[in-house]
Amino acid sequence: MPDIHRIGVIADTHLPRRAARIPDAALRHFEDVELILHAGDLSTRAALDQLEAYAPVEAVQGNNEDAGIISALPIKRQITVGGCLIGMVHILGDRATRRAAARREFPDARVVIYGHSHIPFIEDRDGLLLLNPGSATDRRRQPACTIALLTITDGRPTAELIPLP
Repeated sequence: MPDIHRIGVIADTHLPRRAARIPDAALRHFEDVELILHAGDLSTRAALDQLEAYAPVEAVQGNNEDAGIISALPIKRQITVGGCLIGMVHILGDRATRRAAARREFPDARVVIYGHSHIPFIEDRDGLLLLNPGSATDRRRQPACTIALLTITDGRPTAELIPLP
C-alpha cells in the first residue's frame, strides 16, 4: 500500500483587503487534505482561522501582515511530510535567481513553496520542485485565482495548480 499525503497549498490571501474571506471554491479543495501550507500574505489571523477548520495549518509570514501574524509566524520554515522535506518562504526572488535562492535557503529540501508574485508556478527539475500556488483572492494579471495541491507518494512529491472559478 503506498504512503500518500495530500496537502493543500495557498498564498497571498490578503484578508480582508482583497476578500472578506477565503473563497469557498478554494476551501472545497481542502476538504480531504491532511495539511494546509500557507506561503504568506495572510494579512490577518482570520485566514488561519478559516483554514484551520479544514486541516492543521503551517504558515510563514509575508510582507503584508498585521502585527499578530508577524509575532506568530516565522519568515521561513521547513517541515517533513511523508519523508519529503518541504521549505516555505514568502519571497524567493526573481525568476532568474529563484532556483539558486531556494537551494541557498533550503539546501536539503525536495520542495520549496513560495508566494509574493501571485503568479502560479510549478517546476520540478534537478531534484527540486518549486511551487507557487498563485493567489486565491487576487489574480492580478493571471487568467484566474489559483491554489495548489501537493501530493507526496512514498516520499516523492507531485503538484498541481487548481484554477478557481
